[in-house]
Amino acid sequence: MTRAVLSIGSNLGDRLAHLRSVLAALGDRVIAVSPVYTTAPWGGVDQDDYLNAVVVAQDSAFDDYAWLRFGQELEQSAHRVREVRWGARTLDVDVVQCVDNTGTAIARDTDPALILPHPQAHNRAFVLIPWLAVDPSARLLVDGTDRPIAELLAELDRSEKDGVVRTDLVLRDESARPC
Repeated sequence: MTRAVLSIGSNLGDRLAHLRSVLAALGDRVIAVSPVYTTAPWGGVDQDDYLNAVVVAQDSAFDDYAWLRFGQELEQSAHRVREVRWGARTLDVDVVQCVDNTGTAIARDTDPALILPHPQAHNRAFVLIPWLAVDPSARLLVDGTDRPIAELLAELDRSEKDGVVRTDLVLRDESARPC
């Protein structure tokens, strides 16, 4: 069994519907859902703002690669096209972290198809802010050190954090509940 932290985002088409499609596909595996945030694009490509959220999910049959495949299948269903790195997308599903059934975060850094934890998560307010909303005690392994995400967020530049704005949109009835 694994528990996964998934960062989801969309800035093309019906952005909210794309995010909600992730929850629909996850069904009962969803443990927690963050509020929805509007965020400035990351990576220097000129494009519209994103809607972003974090979903924490659990499945006894999923390992870390199953979460990756699941996310990629959802992106394909949303007709995501990968033409420009950090470009606009209908749906982006990133596996930020996986925790095994002993509560140990899975670390994987030799397979370019899946690096865990996500190698840039600690630099991205659009991941850390929604994650903190659903799990204030969350921790992330960064360069071999297990660190609180609240601490990582505090270290980010103010402009990075100011670009993440909570909306009134919700992905399901209860928008955020602690893990």
